[in-house]
Order: sequence, then structure tokens, then C-alpha cells
Amino acid sequence: MNEQKNVVGLLQDIKGLLARNKNVFNVDDLSDYTGLSKSKIYKLSSLKLIPSGNNKHIRQLFFNKKEIDAWLLGEPNLSDDFIEQKFNEQLLKNKR
Repeated sequence: MNEQKNVVGLLQDIKGLLARNKNVFNVDDLSDYTGLSKSKIYKLSSLKLIPSGNNKHIRQLFFNKKEIDAWLLGEPNLSDDFIEQKFNEQLLKNKR
């Protein structure tokens, strides 16, 4: 039984390593890669504060790994307060 748990754990580690070799991430992949919650990713995307794909024919969000790495290295402000402020500003702007 213990050996089975070790194998499952090893397979999960391998799966995680393989996922990081992707060039394009979906929201789940990006959440795993960055540690950001999915809701934070969606908020950042709606505010255009995170680089994402712009194919209008695909309804799902996709992210280029190289662009995400550059964005993360640029030290973006990911605080909840900053995102909430930007979100509220966008809401007020849309009401006008």
C-alpha cells in the first residue's frame, strides 16, 4: 500500500514537471505554474493586467509561457487591494 502511494506521488510529480514544459497555458495550468488563484487570474485578465492570447474565435483563456515569465519578472502588482481598485475603476468607467 505504501509503495502504491509512492508511485502515485511520483507520477504526480512527473505530471507537474511535464506541465511546466508547455508553451501555452490554460487557466488551470497558469494557476499551478504561478500559484495564483483562478479567480485572481480571471480578474487580471478582465482588467488586461496579465498578458493573454487574443484569438477572438476561442472562448477559453490561454497564456504564452514566455510572456507570463517576462510579466512575472517585471514584478507586477498582484495585491488584492490593487486589483480590487482597478476592478472598481473599470466598473465606474463602464457605468458612464
